[in-house]
Amino acid sequence: MGEKKRVSDFQRSLDYLYGLQKFGIKFGLNCTENLLARVGDPHRKLRFLHIAGTNGKGSTAAILSRILVEHGVRVGLYTSPHLVRFTERFRIDEQEVSAERILQVFEKIRATLDESQPPTFFEMVTAMAFLYFAEEEVDLAIIETGMGGRLDATNVITPEVCVITNVGFDHQEYLGATLSSIAREKAGIIKKGVPVVSGVSQPAAQGIFKTACMEKSAPLYRFKSDFRVRRNAKGSFQYRGLDFELPSLSVNLKGSHQVGNAALALAALEVLERKHLVLLRPHLIRNAMQEVRWPARLEILGNTPTILLDGAHNPQGAESLRDALRETFSYKKLHLVIGIMADKDILGILRRLLPLAETAIFTKPVYARAANPEEIRKMARPYIQRCYVISDPASAIEEAKHLAGPEDLICITGSLYFAGEVKQLFGEPAL
Repeated sequence: MGEKKRVSDFQRSLDYLYGLQKFGIKFGLNCTENLLARVGDPHRKLRFLHIAGTNGKGSTAAILSRILVEHGVRVGLYTSPHLVRFTERFRIDEQEVSAERILQVFEKIRATLDESQPPTFFEMVTAMAFLYFAEEEVDLAIIETGMGGRLDATNVITPEVCVITNVGFDHQEYLGATLSSIAREKAGIIKKGVPVVSGVSQPAAQGIFKTACMEKSAPLYRFKSDFRVRRNAKGSFQYRGLDFELPSLSVNLKGSHQVGNAALALAALEVLERKHLVLLRPHLIRNAMQEVRWPARLEILGNTPTILLDGAHNPQGAESLRDALRETFSYKKLHLVIGIMADKDILGILRRLLPLAETAIFTKPVYARAANPEEIRKMARPYIQRCYVISDPASAIEEAKHLAGPEDLICITGSLYFAGEVKQLFGEPAL
């Protein structure tokens, strides 16, 4: 009986939280600040590392978390979206929060709400993360922005270091239609005197971050300028950083783009060391990087044929996936299973991936924003001849298995929401 009540209480809380999604996305910090004030401003009791960027936030955060935990630091990690379980968003020392524990946090915050002025889903969940980490007295909380930066609910914090992974086209309806406008939103996480580690490559965007850092007297450390990597012959790489060099590293995340994410994490760690918040040990860094895991980023779900899951959901992510399919994996033929959200740059994703494939199957994730697969097929025609629509994702994957030979590769991609659904189909528990 106790177990049934626990599950039903948790499900009721989730239903309430997901119900907040009807209030949409509201940019601004006042509501989050008010939520936190009612529960004692937990974010003022914590040290933070803040991560923004179009892609690579989660992987960079996972690398940082793993290395810090290896060094004995008690680390909170807050990321979004979750793939299968809501509890995935909150981790301490790599361990996902229990349903019971996050339910306690939810109830404390809900008891303080003015129901006539409800928060958005992300505002509420962000407040939950800060209260949970404060109650558990983490040494450092790694916080990933939800969208943009300047008016993102997470931007109520003053971190020890900011990381901006990159800038690309995504969420243009909220962040602006140009690279410069998107860069300005992400630059909004920069605080007075707080060091910034940047992987941004485009000159216009670089200029925006440089100006923002100068205005805030914030030290700026740039990838390929202030710190860099060089790939070794056998798949490892060497890191030349702000204060130290590591000659032979490898990261347990597939794809050459993960080397860049690792460099950003290492540079951020060097900044933390300069602040005497961690004493870095090369052997612990090596050990940790070989143990990093982050789901749905070039994750192998099966073999013979190889089944690969990747959450690429914008053109920049599709480029990283395309490069990995060319450079990292060996196979005879490629078969794609694609489910995309309707508000994404569908054509930008298709034209990067479809030319590599023998076949493509378009499907429809069980999600309100999912694109119509028939419409996707129409857009795909210039890029591939053999393409099909199978709306049910499980049936689409089974058809891909039927089409693929033992030496082929099946790549399932298009959305992190779709990736979560696929992981459930492959046995990932929902609670």
